[in-house]
Amino acid sequence: MFKGRHFDRSVILLCVRWYLACNLSLRDLEEMMAERGIRVDHSTVHRWVMHFSPLLLERFNRRKRAVTEKWYLDETYIKVRGRWMYLYRAIDSVGDTVEFCFSEHRDLLAAKRFIRKALKCHGRPERVVIDGSHTNREAIIACDGESRLRDLSQRQIKPTRIRQSRYLNNRIEQDHRRIKRRIRSMLGFKSATSTVTR
Repeated sequence: MFKGRHFDRSVILLCVRWYLACNLSLRDLEEMMAERGIRVDHSTVHRWVMHFSPLLLERFNRRKRAVTEKWYLDETYIKVRGRWMYLYRAIDSVGDTVEFCFSEHRDLLAAKRFIRKALKCHGRPERVVIDGSHTNREAIIACDGESRLRDLSQRQIKPTRIRQSRYLNNRIEQDHRRIKRRIRSMLGFKSATSTVTR
């Protein structure tokens, strides 16, 4: 993974981790490395992030703990190359990300695509908390029904319970703030493909 790299893997991993985990810009990282006696350009750090983020995500997902049975689901909007796009996200009761999905539209098709993706990766939750969105409610009911129909076991499967309250969904609303604060220091996304790697 690090073969043929000019810098030591500990430097590369440190820069990638700090960029992804903390609210730092590429130039902040360049300055921080210079203070430690390591001359690395911000564009090099950017290349590291673009190259190693998907690889680290894949390894992380192999060891990631299973999500809990209670999900908080919501969507927010962010700018990608000057255009508004919708970020669908779900977190569990511990605050870990269950799944996310970008869409140009905020409609039933986009919500269903996101929920199908989450169900395929993590199975069915017992309970989903959403705000007042009727579209999300319809999408959950439809996708949960499809999931129960596909189940080949003979046992009776209870439908996923949906709690619809704008106040109970504050957990993911607060999590959106953290995401937007992180995007602000990155000066936004330049393309839809770069949003997936971050």
